[in-house]
Amino acid sequence: MERAKRQAAERRARADAASRAFDTFLTATAVPLVRQIANVLRADHHLFTVFTPSGGVRLASDKRAEDFIELLLDTATDPPRVVAHTSHSRGRRVVDAERVVGSGDPAAITEEELFAFLLKELEPFVER
Repeated sequence: MERAKRQAAERRARADAASRAFDTFLTATAVPLVRQIANVLRADHHLFTVFTPSGGVRLASDKRAEDFIELLLDTATDPPRVVAHTSHSRGRRVVDAERVVGSGDPAAITEEELFAFLLKELEPFVER
């Protein structure tokens, strides 16, 4: 029983540390980069809006509500990891996917890793 309590406390401590690292990652890296990407897309006539709900960032198409990429911290896993939830519609079909960003560790994901990841995820949205 003591071991289970200790493991739960350690898991909560890891989740708290990951939440703090993710908040820093959002404000210093993810949100500014996603805003830059939205501006570049807008200049190329792909209309996207950036939303910053608590605990995440979402790049959503202005044309279809089903088209978006959202970065979140998945605390259900141990250790917690950064995941991207992507939704893209093709006609009536909606494709949902969830992928780990980089190593998943919010303290270790670089701007270059995030940029490469987002470029790959954006391909279905901008192909003509």
